[in-house]
Amino acid sequence: MKRPNLCAALILLFLQIWNAKGQSIDIMFTTDVHGSFLNYDFIKGEKCGNGLEAVYTTINSIRDTASSTLLLDGGDIMQGTPLVYYSNYVDTATTNISAQVYNYMGYDAVCIGNHDIEATHKVYDKAVREFEMPVLGANVVNVRTGKPYFEPYSIFKRGGKRIAVIGLTTPYVPHWLAETYWSGMQFEDMVESARKWVDYVRKNEKPDAVIGVFHAGTNYNYGGQNADTPMNENASLLVAERVEGFDLILTGHDHREHNLRATTPSGKKVQVLGPGKSAYNLGHIRMTFGKGGEVTTEGRLISMEGVAPSEKMHKRFAKVEAEVRGYTGCVICKLGSDINAYETLMGSSAFVDLVNKTMLKHTGADISMSAPLTVKAHIPAGDLTVGRMFSLYPFENTLCVLRLTGKEILDYLEYSYDLWIENPQTTGHVLRLARKGRLLNDFFALDAALGIDYTVDVTKPRGQRVAIRRLSDGRPFDKKKSYTVAMNSYRANGGSGHLEFGAGIPFDKIMERVVRTIDQDIRGLMVEDLAEMGRGGKVVKLTPEGNWRFVPAKEVKKSLAEDVAGFVVR
Repeated sequence: MKRPNLCAALILLFLQIWNAKGQSIDIMFTTDVHGSFLNYDFIKGEKCGNGLEAVYTTINSIRDTASSTLLLDGGDIMQGTPLVYYSNYVDTATTNISAQVYNYMGYDAVCIGNHDIEATHKVYDKAVREFEMPVLGANVVNVRTGKPYFEPYSIFKRGGKRIAVIGLTTPYVPHWLAETYWSGMQFEDMVESARKWVDYVRKNEKPDAVIGVFHAGTNYNYGGQNADTPMNENASLLVAERVEGFDLILTGHDHREHNLRATTPSGKKVQVLGPGKSAYNLGHIRMTFGKGGEVTTEGRLISMEGVAPSEKMHKRFAKVEAEVRGYTGCVICKLGSDINAYETLMGSSAFVDLVNKTMLKHTGADISMSAPLTVKAHIPAGDLTVGRMFSLYPFENTLCVLRLTGKEILDYLEYSYDLWIENPQTTGHVLRLARKGRLLNDFFALDAALGIDYTVDVTKPRGQRVAIRRLSDGRPFDKKKSYTVAMNSYRANGGSGHLEFGAGIPFDKIMERVVRTIDQDIRGLMVEDLAEMGRGGKVVKLTPEGNWRFVPAKEVKKSLAEDVAGFVVR
């Protein structure tokens, strides 16, 4: 218990120093919690060091000593752990667990995130009604009314001051999700929407301070975009630099930790702060009001390492924790061999082939495309539980079938492997690495195919590496012929650019290629298939299909083994 007492003492010291500077409000901020509400890992079946139970301990320490507080969240609340999956899709009659937790902790406002919208209308529309605080999203417009679908802003009175909180979310949602997820909505550019709403709020609400809570990162050059790209995915810093009127901007979406100062066109310095993901940190900002009305902020990130979870909160949610532990502890089948996610980087692998085989089975498509959704998971042989499946496939992607030509399939794969590999003869590496144990590009963009036999020559120039020999059932592969291709809903809607920049299909034409969709999530289909394979106590041994490989073997073998070493988990 020494660490929590020390934490409280340090917080008290900070507050005493800050309180000497003038009238102030303490703002606390979380974002991208992704269902990490309880300090328990439902995948591994053990207690963990991150979760809102520990954050709540720190929040209460601040509330006990500060004169006025605001507790805010930047979105991506309702997706990411078995706990929220169970509430979203299994126990749907009860108040959504996200609303239960945030109501209990006393959040004042939350911003909608893209993964909240991914939970589907049925889930988030219900949850929004159950939240006892405003859910913000000023740039998400209701196409029927022309007004914001969520609340654009909220006004809070604290310590005799009026504080406006404006919420904005990344407008890139249509690039990742099919329209069924966001039907009835239109997304506006963040900079334009921010300028409109901060002017409106300043004029009509006369606030003493304006806070932006944005579900968008700070790197506006991400993914080949730039400062002038319309509908920029990560425009938080752009808003800070181009829009006057904000006194503080709180960010999320990119899972990065930020604490910096941006300069507005008039030369004003605005703090931009983001605490990262999964409740590992709490953002804590002291906003101070001078006698002349000037506003200053001092912010920091408080690590939850070593902070004891709130016993009171733990007791409050003990019943639901036990219920979900029972769900995730259910044994699907008995594995006869380990599953190592890092093997997906080396060629045809049991893990990605399992995903692709599931998609082919449930669609009847000619070809399937899938990437690993993790590269560091290790599932030992033995009992495979429902919880373990979340470590292999953490997202609730559904299944789509598109019609593509052979040429488009080839170009799609060339694009994928360009994100993945480089020439070991010139660089000494096969994998494109940012550093040891970290890929240069997103691992979830590294698609491999099943249903065709092919090689990938790492020594060839870009655009000439993939050689497709035939379909795996023996039929010839023809670049002029069209084929049905299964992929997850994220990729099928243009995610990561494979269809647009690889296959060359204009973004607004991608949906015309969809010939079939299956609403059940892919993880659920995999669970069903594995349970069927293990029926009657049969041991399930997953093996690679071996339909593709890197060549030439001599150049690949040594370099690839060294590159992959940083991803091996035991």
